[in-house]
Amino acid sequence: MGKNVLILSSSPRKGGNSDTLCDQFKKGAEEAGNRVEKMRLAEMKIDYCSACYACKKLGHCVKQDDMEQVIEKMRKADVIVLATPVYFYTMCAQMKTVIDRTLGGAQKAGLENKEFYLIATAADGEPAMKRTIDGLRGYLECLPGAKEMGVVYGAGAWQLGDIQNNSAMQKAYQMGKNI
Repeated sequence: MGKNVLILSSSPRKGGNSDTLCDQFKKGAEEAGNRVEKMRLAEMKIDYCSACYACKKLGHCVKQDDMEQVIEKMRKADVIVLATPVYFYTMCAQMKTVIDRTLGGAQKAGLENKEFYLIATAADGEPAMKRTIDGLRGYLECLPGAKEMGVVYGAGAWQLGDIQNNSAMQKAYQMGKNI
């Protein structure tokens, strides 16, 4: 029996480098018999958290946008992939916005005990990407029972398509295959 896998691709470019690694991960995970869904965050309407904390009283966010759909899919997933291009040594705005908005979703059960894989791409090398991965790890530390299962560093990928001949392609595929 396969796992439910949710891939959150935050690349603003469809077919961008981190989005391409998501597709490789998805291919491997599907071949291994898992149920996989990829959500492209840039194609969704997700507002910023306004820190009103109504979620603490209500158990959900009061904003009416696509975030509730993301949260529900996160709750149903066994495995969640967080994928981001690196901008100025940190995650892109689309990923950070989703992370901040899970505050409302975390007010009720369902986000605990998930397995996470992290994917990042950047023009720079792997050492420069560690800050981004540390930011994602900080988020995982806030989710009870979250388990980091693996990281794919797509270093040296800046322009569209740069990831194609990168060893990260095989690594993303293999991580998906090994779920």
